[in-house]
Amino acid sequence: MSEKQTILIVDDSMLNRALLADMIGDAYRIIEAEDGKQAVAALQKEGAGISLVLLDYVMPQMNGFDVLEVMNKNGWIKDIPVIMVSAESDAAYIERAYELGVTDFINRPYDVNIVRRRVMNTLMLYQKQRTLMGMVADQVYEREKSNNLMVYILSHIVEFRNGESGMHVLNVQAMTEMILTQLTRLTDQYPLTTEDISLITMASSLHDIGKIAIPEEILNKPGRFTDEEFAIMKTHSAVGSDMLDDLELYKDEKLVKVARDICRWHHERWDGRGYPDGLVGDDIPISAQVVALADVYDALTSRRVYKPPFSHEEALRMIREGECGAFNPLILECLTAVAGDLEKRLNHGITGREISIDSLHLSEATLDNGDAEASSRTLELLDYERMKYHFFASMSNEVQFEFTEEPPMIVLSDWSDHKLDLPEIIMDPYNDEAFCATFGQENLQKLSRLLRATTIDDPVVDMEMEATVGGETRWFHVLARALWSGPSDPVYLGSIGKLIDIDDRQAELIDLQFKAYHDPLTEVVNGAFARKVIAERLGAEGECDRHRDRHVLALCDLDFFKQANDTYGHQFGDRVLKHFAERLQESVRGEDVVARVGGDEFLLCMECPVDPRPLIDRIHQSLEGDFEGFPLSVSMGVAVTDGVARDYDELFRRADVALYHKKRGGRSGYVFYDDLDEEERDSLLEEAHTALSGIDRDESDQ
Repeated sequence: MSEKQTILIVDDSMLNRALLADMIGDAYRIIEAEDGKQAVAALQKEGAGISLVLLDYVMPQMNGFDVLEVMNKNGWIKDIPVIMVSAESDAAYIERAYELGVTDFINRPYDVNIVRRRVMNTLMLYQKQRTLMGMVADQVYEREKSNNLMVYILSHIVEFRNGESGMHVLNVQAMTEMILTQLTRLTDQYPLTTEDISLITMASSLHDIGKIAIPEEILNKPGRFTDEEFAIMKTHSAVGSDMLDDLELYKDEKLVKVARDICRWHHERWDGRGYPDGLVGDDIPISAQVVALADVYDALTSRRVYKPPFSHEEALRMIREGECGAFNPLILECLTAVAGDLEKRLNHGITGREISIDSLHLSEATLDNGDAEASSRTLELLDYERMKYHFFASMSNEVQFEFTEEPPMIVLSDWSDHKLDLPEIIMDPYNDEAFCATFGQENLQKLSRLLRATTIDDPVVDMEMEATVGGETRWFHVLARALWSGPSDPVYLGSIGKLIDIDDRQAELIDLQFKAYHDPLTEVVNGAFARKVIAERLGAEGECDRHRDRHVLALCDLDFFKQANDTYGHQFGDRVLKHFAERLQESVRGEDVVARVGGDEFLLCMECPVDPRPLIDRIHQSLEGDFEGFPLSVSMGVAVTDGVARDYDELFRRADVALYHKKRGGRSGYVFYDDLDEEERDSLLEEAHTALSGIDRDESDQ
């Protein structure tokens, strides 16, 4: 963070900006904006790093009042003082400025002493206010931290006596907070504030304090309780509530009241079959209902003297299926919603950082009943995080961005000018010609739809898109996070994110995919990829009309290919194979599958709703001929789908049998599997080799 305080001067006149900068002097870091648009962008980028704004009224695009309205909407006006500078002296105008939150007003022409003094006074006033807020926040923070620690220590003593891990209390706390937070998002049936949730979460630590009165031999019994022992064990809920009722000085405190409800009724059940009072439904306080569920889940997933731990999935199943008693359906719905995060959050313990965050929430509420959105501690953290953000943005090759919905504006990191040839600040980007030309209107609309379709719980969008940079198409990986207003009736505010150039990686991936799917010599697809594509086209039972949707699979073998290698060498043999693959591809349609499945064996698969015989005959004639003096002779085995043969392996087997029959009876030609009688098919299956597994090694093939 900079040692100098930062002052933003906003004026469309360069001369006025220069005069104010000179009057203020070198004691401050000065940044300038020539209109309201740039001012808002600077505020968005610098945040609380700006200590003061000197704001003109009459400016193009956005005037001074427009800037103040944006500052009010975003809450910046509470943390960043504004001094209005203008030649206007109308009372209504000045009153409007004060209504929008300006701290002071300076008329032109400027007096250097007045400007300096009012700037210094305003900065000192706000610095004192921040210091005071920080002192109060620190006091509340320490008080809440101590309260948290005392509650934790007391509950840990109870758990220690119970022979259980101290993690039980922490797990119940974490799960209680998660479910209550989800409940407020799901329904307004239970009007819980953030302070209520924090209070219930803290009070949940005391749910089992009544166990301190249970004899240890019962508390830590490894086996099943007798009826008498269980009756004694059940008294812990009433004992705990009685202990809190006996706190004469503090029994009316909100924390004690909530803890008392939880202690007494966290073993009640939704259907009235719990204890000690047999309460039904919402007669049970919502605090006790949620703690009851958290208590059961953690008991199931933790090791106890009387049982091993159940898995996360098994515990959820047992709770949902009512094996552990009945629970409020809404709370079960919340459990399902947070189930994915439970294992991450639980069994990790509580840290000073977690206590600090909880206490800070309470501190802010205590300062001014929720009006102050940040204490000095929060502002310092925000300043620090913003400093890190800009540092990493400047050091990386990523284009980082911040988008606001109102006003519609995107601020790109400094590096964007070099990478994308776009300005740092773009107003109304979805209608900006250069911006849309770079990323494409369809890509931007898709990204906008995805961001607006997110939720507070799942705000991240991850996608890839093409962009046109310097006249060339490049691939970018977009990782963005939607920004939403508070949990109740959330409103989409904008997004933050980054663009990562992955064009080189994309090119490598495409090349690797091609190599993985294609034969390196002939560049037709390989057998494994052909099998995948053909299996998908054949479909499963019921996915297509098995009588009208007909496919033909043919295996093609180059006769006497070994002679080409032996006579002319392997390089010539490779040219023969490449020529044959090209001829085969030229003889079929672009959507048909052509693959190399062996040394000199190729596969052809195509959809053919008519009689395939004339087509196969034409293909066979086009394949035979001469290549550089070497005669090309081709044998083919053909299988056609029918009501039985829709499976790839069965079709391949039939074509293989037909090819073997052709090669055994004489080369050059084709045989359809359907033309073989049963005796020929059966005899071929008894042979030691099929066409693709060794016939070309027979002496007769030399």
